Amino acid sequence: MRTDDFEFALENTRVLLAPRRKIQTFGATTFQFHLLTETMDRPDWIRVRRGTIEAEKPAIFTLENAARLMLEGFGEQAEAFADALRRLRDPNSPQAALLRYGFQVRRSRLVEDLVSGSIEALGDRVCREVSNGSDPLSAVLVGVEDGWEVGLLKFTLDLVAASGPGNLEDFRRGAGL
Repeated sequence: MRTDDFEFALENTRVLLAPRRKIQTFGATTFQFHLLTETMDRPDWIRVRRGTIEAEKPAIFTLENAARLMLEGFGEQAEAFADALRRLRDPNSPQAALLRYGFQVRRSRLVEDLVSGSIEALGDRVCREVSNGSDPLSAVLVGVEDGWEVGLLKFTLDLVAASGPGNLEDFRRGAGL
């Protein structure tokens, strides 16, 4: 994947509907995702990918584990994303020094469908269906076809960043700090 394609995927992945809950502090979390991408070769066709992302429970961060980012079920684009994160990681960051999210992140149960129509109308419909469901850990995303895994990982890391302060507070309360 070229750098331009990678950056394009990062910049053009957006969340239409975020999960109603954050990553759990004291247990593993499984999110359901619906990722919509416009096909490159067939106008007015949208690829809908549905699956799960599993994140291990957060743990106290150790420096030995800082460079490890294990990806199971993802392809070469995800490995390129992990390599980019390793290069950007700041080991002196106060948040990184305190918590480690178990990035034994797994993408599983992937199902793909092709649907005719506009991405906006389909996005609205999928958001309504997910909102009416009972799963507070479902998300709807729009991304780009060639970099869809990069967009999915970006979403996961954004979710980790949003969950971090609450998880850290939970750890402090649990440890009596």
